[in-house]
Amino acid sequence: MRNMTLENMTAACGGTLTGNAKAAGQEAVDIVIDSRKVVPGAVFIATKGERVDGHSFISQAFEKGAMAVVCEQLPADPAGPCILVKDSFAALRDLAAFYRRQFQIPVVGITGSVGKTSTKELVASVLAQKYNVLKTDGNFNNQVGLPLTVFRLRPEHEAAVLEMGIDGFGQMEQLSRIAAPQICVITNIGGCHLEALGDRNGVLAAKRRICDDMQPGGLLIANGEDDKLITIREAGGRAPVRYGYSEACDIWADQIENLGLKGSRARIHTPAGTIQVEIPLPGVHNVANAMAAAAAGLELGLTRDQIAAGAAAVQPVSGRSHLIDTGRLLVIDDCYNANPVSVKAAIDLLGFAESRKVAILGDMFELGREEEELHRQVGSYAAAADIDCLICIGGLSKLMYEAAAAGGANAQYFEKNEDFLAQMKNLVQEGDAVLVKASHGMHFTQIVEALQAF
Repeated sequence: MRNMTLENMTAACGGTLTGNAKAAGQEAVDIVIDSRKVVPGAVFIATKGERVDGHSFISQAFEKGAMAVVCEQLPADPAGPCILVKDSFAALRDLAAFYRRQFQIPVVGITGSVGKTSTKELVASVLAQKYNVLKTDGNFNNQVGLPLTVFRLRPEHEAAVLEMGIDGFGQMEQLSRIAAPQICVITNIGGCHLEALGDRNGVLAAKRRICDDMQPGGLLIANGEDDKLITIREAGGRAPVRYGYSEACDIWADQIENLGLKGSRARIHTPAGTIQVEIPLPGVHNVANAMAAAAAGLELGLTRDQIAAGAAAVQPVSGRSHLIDTGRLLVIDDCYNANPVSVKAAIDLLGFAESRKVAILGDMFELGREEEELHRQVGSYAAAADIDCLICIGGLSKLMYEAAAAGGANAQYFEKNEDFLAQMKNLVQEGDAVLVKASHGMHFTQIVEALQAF
């Protein structure tokens, strides 16, 4: 890892290097927080989690060949050098920020209430037509995940696309300091994490801090259809590039063809000319995400043909409107996370299925004071949609079920996943299209796995 020597790391995180440090000038091969992932030459950061304290695994890390350990408490007899710090998580972020700055490459940071991951995938797919791209994998987008993503940077990488997710104030500033993006993308400002952020004005205030450590001359790309984002007049001394469906936007789309579960087609108008795109991700909302990717591509010197090729090459991500054809069922795996906007969009997507339609919906978390009403609204929306069977699971989803039933939906309610799974074969039929959608904490991956084995 470029310049990640014990001397540099100690200085970067404000720690104290102790023990035998004869190899203080040697570069680490990796930085990990899971002792099981230690390889010879790696640095292990011992963090204190809710259930596990990494300090208990320091000896195992050295046994596996760790070059050094970053820790808040020194072990009694360490088998190698230790960097003593006050806060291991803060050290993780400091080291990631230092390491990021060893690379003079374009970095695109992406945030927003809905669509971060799909936009990240589209931007990365577009940029991959010209650059060797590192992108965020899975849910590695928060104060722990982003540093671990940054630590994957290697000399062969020519660009990075980093998803940046928050659930409270003060977090985006830390992520921006780590990512130091050249381009910032904000997809929208929705009703997410309201328990901590209060309302959409709070969401806007928190999300726009992605630009705090934007590189000089950097660019903000923002959804021009969002009533909150259009209030941002400049970022980093430049006017934002706005995308949307109106000619008033810098980048806009028309001739939109909804292909349902197969994706969409559109014509995107840009200052460089028009681009015909075909996006193989289900849901017409991905046209907006493709416009954001086009804006990033143009800023980084891609041609219109490269942008079109990148959009066409994008691949779905597990848990994010991922279509799984089991041979007996068509499963729409969208169980990574949920909020009212994304659940309604997923219901709309299910409506394009040509077979019997089943929606399995669960609790949406972190909605604040309006959580009960928001669940009722989703239930009413589902009742009015083209769904043959609605299944609601979870404490809050009882309100969703009640509203849907009152609206005339064929609805079923279960308190727990296990209760539904025991009855699944009585409710789901061969040939069904089945949507699975809930907040991550509902563990609906269990349901996806059961449906795959149906």
